[in-house]
Amino acid sequence: MTSLLTWTPGQSTTTFTHSSEPLVLPQKSGPKRAFPELCRDVTPSCHLNPLLFNGHLQTMWTAVNKAAPAVHYKRRVFASEEYNFKGHFTVDFAVAPPPRSGTAEDEGPEDQGLREDPMGVGHTRLPPRTTYFTSKEFEHLSSEDTKPLLITLHGLSGGSYEVYLRHVIEPLIRASTGERSEQGLSGGEWEALVVNSRGCAGSKITSSILYNARATWDVRQVVKWARQTWPTRPLYGVGYSLGANILTNYLGEEGEECLLDAAVIVSNPWKLEVSNLALKRTWLGSEVYSKTMGNNMRNLFETHKEEILKNKSLSEEKILQLKYLYEFDRAVQCATWGYPTETAYYRDASSTDSVLSIRIPTFCLHARDDPIASDEAVPYEEIQQTPWVVMCATAGGGHLAWYELSGGRWHAKPIVQFLKQMQADVDFSKIDRKVGIAAKGPQGGHQTPFAFDPMRRKAHVPGSEAQH
Repeated sequence: MTSLLTWTPGQSTTTFTHSSEPLVLPQKSGPKRAFPELCRDVTPSCHLNPLLFNGHLQTMWTAVNKAAPAVHYKRRVFASEEYNFKGHFTVDFAVAPPPRSGTAEDEGPEDQGLREDPMGVGHTRLPPRTTYFTSKEFEHLSSEDTKPLLITLHGLSGGSYEVYLRHVIEPLIRASTGERSEQGLSGGEWEALVVNSRGCAGSKITSSILYNARATWDVRQVVKWARQTWPTRPLYGVGYSLGANILTNYLGEEGEECLLDAAVIVSNPWKLEVSNLALKRTWLGSEVYSKTMGNNMRNLFETHKEEILKNKSLSEEKILQLKYLYEFDRAVQCATWGYPTETAYYRDASSTDSVLSIRIPTFCLHARDDPIASDEAVPYEEIQQTPWVVMCATAGGGHLAWYELSGGRWHAKPIVQFLKQMQADVDFSKIDRKVGIAAKGPQGGHQTPFAFDPMRRKAHVPGSEAQH
């Protein structure tokens, strides 16, 4: 079912796509509420900067306008528990600003705190306003408090410092009364952390493995760890761009057993092969976006090539000559994960089918003029087949942009309001996660019934029963 908000001059029209038999959310008090109704209510009118009148201008402005609220972090290096994907990755936890006379600039390091990794792995650089937990601090994180925790996945080659995610984290962790909360790290009503992809945000890798668009093992480990560390906290997830694709796949893989209560998916490229073809179709897509992303990944390779080249199937010469993102995926991802072509990798890592296995309330944001996460790649039909997912698509906004005339970022408003509303009103303990099983499709006829499994994978570890 699709509905359209009323258009007024200067407003980017907003469309909602969802099932005709939507999920009904039990409330902590009062009558039950339809999930799409809640999503519409938390979504304000979308008024964007009229000078940035198309998706290209909106997207390119992200390279110019870096204004964002300051978020301070403390980092911990985690050792992977996944047998087949050994190595290390970092998690940055939002913390209250330290007391000091000056302010931290985006280009400057934090001026107080531990700058050496107590785990001994270290870093290539520390992002702004980021230090390490001491071993003692980290050991004492566990608590029985009930503060909601937001777990964030960033976009391709990004990290916890990214502007678009700080616009969401800062208003959640800000102390609403001006007084710091005694519980948790942030001092505010919410807690937040960012799972950095391997090698990103100045982290070091300790194996030949980077990450890919279906690299769900690290977020799975962090969610399990968070549940063990804070057994009474509500857990929420948000993913952006490639991180949105990873998070969607994680939600689908976990299904009814997902430890998160609700999630937000932002600017997901969904069908990766389709989004790649859309990029190659135009000069801007190929020579600006794909080339920029390819350059970013090549730089990531150069930073970590000593470890990555332990994979003898990789060619340093070929990697250093590549220009476009799909060339990087062909040279590195295929050789790492066993895919014959980058298009085979794209098809297997895409998150479109994962939508049908999601069993927690999931709110998606997308700009229809997004030049990177193409509108033709959005699984509108699949979303209409499941009660668990609602898609909000704006006519404008570009890729992770949504710049308003004031300089603010519109996407932060519905995300923050959605999370706060779900936390304040919804009784998650009464949600029946078996609703929507039929989203896998009707069983076929003939003498042997057929059934569609949305989480089937073509790539797997030989001899392993697990598909994730």
